[in-house]
Amino acid sequence: MRAPARELFRDAAFPASDSSLFSSFSTPLAQFREDITWRRPQEICASPRLFADNPQEGRVKQGLLGDCWFLCACAALQKSRHLLEQVIAPGQASWLDPTYCGSFTCRVWQFGRWVEVTIDDRLPCLAGRLCFSRCQREDVFWLPLLEKVYAKVHGSYEHLWAGQVADALVDLTGGLAERWNLKDVARTSGQQDRPGGVEARTCRQLLGLKERCLISCSVFSPRAGARELGEFHAFIVSDLRELRGRAGESILLLRVQNPWGRRCWRGPWTEGGEGWSRVDAAASSELLSQLQDGEFWVDEQEFLQEFDEVTIGYPVTEAGHLQSLYSGKVLCHTQELPGAWVKGQSAGGCRNNSSFPSNPKFWLRVSEPSEVYVTVLQRPRTRTTDGAGRARAPLGASRAAWRWASALGQDCPAVGLHLWKVEKRRVSLPRVLSSPPVAGTVCHAYDREVHLRCELDPGYYLAVPSTFLKDVPGQFLLRVFSSGRVSLSAVRLAAKNADPEEALSGQWETVQLRGCWRAGQTAGGSRNFASYATNPCFPLSVPEGSGPHCVRITLQQHCPDSECHPIGFHVPADGAAQGTASLLLQKPLLSCVPHCYARDVSRLCHLSAGTYRIVPSTYLPDTEGTFTVTIATRIDRRSIHSREMLGQPLQEVRRGPGLFVHPGPPSGRTRVFP
Repeated sequence: MRAPARELFRDAAFPASDSSLFSSFSTPLAQFREDITWRRPQEICASPRLFADNPQEGRVKQGLLGDCWFLCACAALQKSRHLLEQVIAPGQASWLDPTYCGSFTCRVWQFGRWVEVTIDDRLPCLAGRLCFSRCQREDVFWLPLLEKVYAKVHGSYEHLWAGQVADALVDLTGGLAERWNLKDVARTSGQQDRPGGVEARTCRQLLGLKERCLISCSVFSPRAGARELGEFHAFIVSDLRELRGRAGESILLLRVQNPWGRRCWRGPWTEGGEGWSRVDAAASSELLSQLQDGEFWVDEQEFLQEFDEVTIGYPVTEAGHLQSLYSGKVLCHTQELPGAWVKGQSAGGCRNNSSFPSNPKFWLRVSEPSEVYVTVLQRPRTRTTDGAGRARAPLGASRAAWRWASALGQDCPAVGLHLWKVEKRRVSLPRVLSSPPVAGTVCHAYDREVHLRCELDPGYYLAVPSTFLKDVPGQFLLRVFSSGRVSLSAVRLAAKNADPEEALSGQWETVQLRGCWRAGQTAGGSRNFASYATNPCFPLSVPEGSGPHCVRITLQQHCPDSECHPIGFHVPADGAAQGTASLLLQKPLLSCVPHCYARDVSRLCHLSAGTYRIVPSTYLPDTEGTFTVTIATRIDRRSIHSREMLGQPLQEVRRGPGLFVHPGPPSGRTRVFP
């Protein structure tokens, strides 16, 4: 008697339905809504495989979905076995294994940690064939399955329509990616020295990187004679060769792969083109024979003319360390800390604003001369709109492109990062921040991540990430990669009207109190709920003195960054009414709200002698967790100085090719479309 067929896994969180395909029906994908079906690999071909024996058979090809940016990043996994196995763990059951159950699991790096994502293997099809990404051989399925995982992370396939190659590279490697504006490269070619410590970038630098990392190039708005390259489209630079021409000149050729999988270029270095007359016939024959579907050769001048941007993923060693693109040094020392810009407290805006000193601040201690990369990675605020949101259109984008970016995009404000060398124990914050930084981003950019590369001497540095506009809320992860030993710590935020210098100096007496929120017992939630009075209460006694005491209160929850609950606290006066029910009736003397998704929140205040209570809370009732309340009282209070104003407003806006003409920051976040 035949055993009953095994029931295959069906992912209820990402079902085979329209909810997984569409978010707003605002892309051309919507026209196929009635025709898309879902099939498992064994229903698409006779002998499905996860990987191909020949790497060429596993090459990426783009389908109906406008996610060329993601597919270009996927090609990085084919260059590195350890990166591939980090994302797609080996040993998963294949379709011929008796243990096959219809599921597939991989890992995606998200805001500081690797997240394991499981899907079922039902894939969108048209007329029985895959309608989105596929490999060169259509019986190889690692790519469409990984694409489905990434679509699940983003909420739908349609959310993958338009994005940045750099963002996908970071999500698949956990590392860094750098973008070069090729028009800048063309203008500065041959320059040895550039102001501000910015490296002179040339296409020839890519020669030494081609084996170690993924190189992608993009076209934003093609010139009239190059429409076949497409608009807002990303490509893979699959090879670079430096040849000696017949006249003895050096010729740099780049082999470009179009994810569309068809040859779309008729330049001088296509087969039969006039460019090949400049090199030996043997070299010509060899290079032309290497072309696969969708590939073509261009020379350096043609590359700079036709393409707008290059994206380079930093090499990652088998030990998981990044390597510098410029020196080749292994950046084996890493640090990271979460942070947040909170409206009215720590969202001070750029250096044009007098509120700039209120931005989050971090101490970076460098122990030895080091090559250091400091980055600010934003947590995107995913939003779904009808296309009338406040998205910024990429330069040269059509109305349709703008609408898709608005409806599908993850809204990232323009951010920047500056670094000052300081003496940690002798800091006048206004004076430091009004002086020129030792390093800073050229401009505030609408990118998910911005970074600085610095050669730093030993000592203390103050890192200040900021949004361009003040009072723009957001969360971020500050990451540091260094060739030498470094340490990173957060400078506790001051209260809104406190003296910023006071928060960084002096001696403090510290008490730590541990507690927990338990559902149904001590997890009362915020003051919006009647159960607020059941939250834990901690005593705070301020002794008599010549005046108010400077007190810093910090609430830290004990959890991974990605699992933070919104937390805050209030300090009511502890008068005659001792009952917990009175908590809800008392107006707090001090509040640390709104509740923030952060590991810790802090307020600096001045309290007169007396007895108080600290009431820490989560925003929603019955949210469980453990926490520590730290009470730091300053014991050598100095006189308060008036805040020193910044000098002349710094010009953070410039206009030029590839930049937004916008009253705010200059660097537009250009998404790549199909």
